[in-house]
Amino acid sequence: VQGLMGSGVDPHLYKASEGDVSKLTNADVVFYSGLHLEGKLVDVFERMGRSSNTVALAEVLDKDGLIGSEYFASSYDPHIWFNIEYWKQITSYLADELGKIDPKNADFFEKNKLAYLEQLDQLEKEVRQTIATLPEDKRVLVTAHDAFSYFGKEYGFEVVGLQGLSTATEAGVQDVQNLADLIIDKQVKAIFVE
Repeated sequence: VQGLMGSGVDPHLYKASEGDVSKLTNADVVFYSGLHLEGKLVDVFERMGRSSNTVALAEVLDKDGLIGSEYFASSYDPHIWFNIEYWKQITSYLADELGKIDPKNADFFEKNKLAYLEQLDQLEKEVRQTIATLPEDKRVLVTAHDAFSYFGKEYGFEVVGLQGLSTATEAGVQDVQNLADLIIDKQVKAIFVE
């Protein structure tokens, strides 16, 4: 397994180097998030096509449950990993796709899928227990980049991001003032910055 974007890299703004394109072209399979999270890389993926074992993981999700966004070409917020149920669906999809690509190891992929789904079930339980300790009127999540809408929708949080959904957007002075007012009005005790 080889990742192209290391820690701290903004996938919305990432541009593939010639070496990256070569790695993608020569890979046995390429899995990517999808919903245009990968920005400029999407053009490379689309040129490669589905026949080249290029798989957008988000394609398994029912679009009716996704959050709309005019900032992305897919028209959906791509930050899907903050909904554990979505990640369960993607895990099953990924294991099935790997089994099709490498049928000799399909049982291995299935075994790992089941083990990971158990871990996700435990995570879901822990998240819900932890959130239950926080009064509903205090469930406000403030962050620099609004990538937590699926989390907010699933767990009942009001999500407010200074920068907005896309890191390509800019916050103005009025945005900063409005956010400061909200933090004071709602007595927000924790702010998540990047």
